[in-house]
Amino acid sequence: MITPTASKFKQTGVGVRSVLEKTFNTGFIWLTLAFAVSIGLILSSIAIVIIMRAWPAIQTYRLGFITNSAWNPVIGKEKFGALPVIYGTMMSSFISLLSAVPLGIGTALFLSENFIPLQFRTPLVVMVELLAAIPSVVYGLWGIFVLIPTINPISSWLHNNFSWVPFFATPPAGPGMLPAGIVLAIMILPIITAVSRDSLASLPPELRQASLSLGATRWETIFRVLIPSAISGIVGGIMLALGRAMGETMAVTMIIGNANKISISLLEPANTISSLLANQFAEASGMQVAALMYAALVLMVLTLIVNVAADCIVTQVRAKYQ
Repeated sequence: MITPTASKFKQTGVGVRSVLEKTFNTGFIWLTLAFAVSIGLILSSIAIVIIMRAWPAIQTYRLGFITNSAWNPVIGKEKFGALPVIYGTMMSSFISLLSAVPLGIGTALFLSENFIPLQFRTPLVVMVELLAAIPSVVYGLWGIFVLIPTINPISSWLHNNFSWVPFFATPPAGPGMLPAGIVLAIMILPIITAVSRDSLASLPPELRQASLSLGATRWETIFRVLIPSAISGIVGGIMLALGRAMGETMAVTMIIGNANKISISLLEPANTISSLLANQFAEASGMQVAALMYAALVLMVLTLIVNVAADCIVTQVRAKYQ
């Protein structure tokens, strides 16, 4: 039985798709599927190539590559271990997060909660986003000529007065872990700020209005209502920034000192996986190439773990506050 409404749609053509539209819709679905599959294929091909190139080192050093600290590329005495660069990668990333997370979330709150008029907020938003457009080599040069000379007196004061603290136990050597962490913090700041600001701005206005109408102060509304409601997006931005910090190459290579050793002192030179690859890959040969590819595989696994952890955290936090 054809209802009057269906009869009307049939007469006017409203709600009835043509064969061309159906074909276009089906083709678009298959096209997007192809794009999605191609991303997986690209990622798989990258992993396969890295594993194939690293296979001689994997067979030779196995998991001892991750726990060994020696790195001797001399032919005949080849011995490779990635523990110092893994430590340097994780420590520099942790220092950058320790600095960038509170600053980024605070900046996002300042730019999203109408603390200042819109005509002043807009230029500040643009300035924060411009930080992401600066090339990493420029950050490295800024670190060499501005940051290191600026923090050297501070580092010397910390060493002279707090040398009993393991983090400041050695005298500053110029390039080191601390300036590398600070530069990384500046580089990942736009990511944390932009994602956090978008997460806060996307919240329904009714949340703020309801909280304020119940007698909550502005700061109570921010810390007890807005941040918990946007926490999944904020955590996602933090984890995305962590992945960016772990993979940064040029800026860190220029100011970290490139010393393959493990030291708890933040004032000593160190090294990261990305810096190791940048410094040695061009002149490497034989087993050294395989060892460097093995280090690249370790970095890829670390970033994969970070992304999986971020997804799990975001899912759990979203379920908690929904």
